[in-house]
Amino acid sequence: MSSTAAPAADLTNSTDDPGRTTTPRALLAGLAATVAALIGNTIVAQIAIAAGSSEDFTPLTPGAYGFLTVVGVIAGLVGWLVVRRTTNAHSTLRWLVPTVLVLSFVPDILVGFSDRAGVSWGAVVALMAMHLVLAVTAVATFTRLLPLTRTNA
Repeated sequence: MSSTAAPAADLTNSTDDPGRTTTPRALLAGLAATVAALIGNTIVAQIAIAAGSSEDFTPLTPGAYGFLTVVGVIAGLVGWLVVRRTTNAHSTLRWLVPTVLVLSFVPDILVGFSDRAGVSWGAVVALMAMHLVLAVTAVATFTRLLPLTRTNA
């Protein structure tokens, strides 16, 4: 009587398989990207205010950009985790990241055309720079901590 043993379950938490990303690793990537983006966005806001943007312009206050930075990193992390499961994640991210970034500028441009108090085009450019900071820090962090593999690159 011969018995064929079933293969043992792979209990490793390999990051080589994008479908097996561990939750702690994804949380670490999200936290690291959030901290980096918050530091960068704080610098951008301070430069904008020093250059003459109104301190009363709500989007340049820590409470506003801090909350939106966290939301942006979470959205980016979810997108990254979904896309990295695909067979051509690298090429998808190559067009998806710039497209989402450009689309994220639309609300800022609309704010620039509004007649709200404290709005200036300098402040609008600062908001757009904040989106760029978030995208660069998130992609750099996720690339390092949640890399694409050769099978999905």
